[in-house]
Amino acid sequence: MATITCTRFTEEYQLFEELGKGAFSIVRRCVKVLSGQEYAAKIINTKKLSARDHQKLEREARICRLLKHPNIVRLHDSISEEAHHYLIFDLVTGGELFEDIVAREYYSEADASHCIQQILEAVLHCHQMGVVHRDLKPENLLLASKLKGAAVKLADFGLAIEVEGDQQAWFGFAGTPGYLSPEVLRKDPYGKAVDLWACGVILYILLVGYPPFWDEDQHRLYQQIKAGAYDFPSPEWDTVTPEAKDLINKMLTINPSKRITAAEALKHPWISHRATVASCMHRQETVDCLKKFNARRKLKVISGSQLREPSGKWKSGGNKKNDGVKVSPLPLANAAAIRKQEIIKVTEQLIEAISNGDFESYTKMCDPGMTAFEPEALGNLVEGLEFHRFYFENLWSRNSKPVHTTILNPHIHLMGDESACIAYIRITQYVDAGGIPRTAQSEETRIWHRRDGKWQIVHFHRSGAPSVLPQ
Repeated sequence: MATITCTRFTEEYQLFEELGKGAFSIVRRCVKVLSGQEYAAKIINTKKLSARDHQKLEREARICRLLKHPNIVRLHDSISEEAHHYLIFDLVTGGELFEDIVAREYYSEADASHCIQQILEAVLHCHQMGVVHRDLKPENLLLASKLKGAAVKLADFGLAIEVEGDQQAWFGFAGTPGYLSPEVLRKDPYGKAVDLWACGVILYILLVGYPPFWDEDQHRLYQQIKAGAYDFPSPEWDTVTPEAKDLINKMLTINPSKRITAAEALKHPWISHRATVASCMHRQETVDCLKKFNARRKLKVISGSQLREPSGKWKSGGNKKNDGVKVSPLPLANAAAIRKQEIIKVTEQLIEAISNGDFESYTKMCDPGMTAFEPEALGNLVEGLEFHRFYFENLWSRNSKPVHTTILNPHIHLMGDESACIAYIRITQYVDAGGIPRTAQSEETRIWHRRDGKWQIVHFHRSGAPSVLPQ
C-alpha cells in the first residue's frame, strides 16, 4: 500500500525571504494563498532531530496552541510533512523592544512601566494556562509592527513547560544565565515564580540600561544571583521613583514563595496608577546605556560564533547553515573580532591588577608617559605614573574588604593594527563597613598602543565615582 505524504503546507502557503535561522530550523515569511495573509513560518528539519527533540517540538506546538493573547506571538497552524515540520506564527515586523527603545526621541519611567505591564499581561496569561516560559529575556520581546505604540509580543516558547496549578518540581536546568532564578541555580523544585524573577531583571534593565547581575565569569555571576547581590547605585538610580524600586525588590525576592506573582505585579501602584506614580522625565542616560547593552548582546553572539563552537540555542542571525555546519567567517572580520577580544582581555587583566592592589603588574601594562583624567585628580590631566602610585599606596590597605570589578558593554574601536580604543561601564562591587553589599559605577575610556607585541595604556579617562570607595 502506498504511503500518502502530506503536502498541505506546500499547497496552502507560498514561501518568501528568510527572517532568521537556528541549528535545525529556519524562519521565512510566507503568504497563505487563499487569503493573502502574511505569516512567519518556522521550518524545522525533522530528519536531524533526535527522539527527545521531536518531543520538545511537539510540546512547543502544544503550548503555543494554548496561548491566545494580544501580547504573545500566536501560533496559527502546525503542519507535518515529510522531513519538515512547519509552525505558522504571527508575522511580527517591529523588531526587538530594546532596539526600538534606543531609537526613540523620548523614553521615561512611565514608558518602562507600560512595557513591563504588557510583558506581565503575557506572563499572566501563560500562567493561567498552566505554562511557564522559562526563557524571558530581551531577545524574546518583540514589537508587532514599526508603528508608534505597537504591542509588545512575547516570543519563543522553545523552553516553555506545562505545570498544574502552583506545582513545584525540578524541570531541568534551562534558561539564559543572567536571567536564571536562584531556585534554578540551586537545582531546587521550581514553578511559575521563575518568570517573575526574569521580569525583575528585565525591568531593572529597562530603567537604567544595564543588568542587576553581571560577570563574565559564569560561576561568579551565579553566586551573585543566588545571594540576591544587587542594589540601586547613584547617580542613575537617584532619579527612579521608590515605587519602581519596590516592584523590582518584590520581583527579585530570593524566596520564590514570597516573590510577587504576575497578577499581584499588575496591581502594583507603579503599574496600575502609572499616570500619577511613574516619573515622566526623559531618561537619556538609560537610552545611552541601553545602546551599549544591546551592542554587547550582539557582540557576544558574533564573537561566540567566530571564536568557539556554538552552544545552546541559536537565534536569528546565527552563523549556521540549515544542516548545522558552521560557516567560516571572512578572514578580515575574524581577525578584527579576535583583536577586539584581545583588547577586552588585556583591559580585564589591567582592572584585575587594580582590584588586587598590584601596582607592579599595573605599571607593566601602562606606558611610562601615560596621561589620565579621573575623579581622584579633581579634573586635572595627570601625566606619568606617580599619581597612580599614590592612589595604590593610599587607597589600598591590607585591611580593606574584597572588591570585585567588572566591565560592562565594552565598545572597541580599532585604529590600525597597533592601536585601539575601548569604552565601557565599570561596575565595582564591595562590602561597606556595615557588611552591606554596595555597587559603584563609572564610565571609562582607555587608549591602548602595542609596542614590540605588548599592549600598553597611553591614555585613560574616567567619569563617575572613584573605582574603589574608602571603607
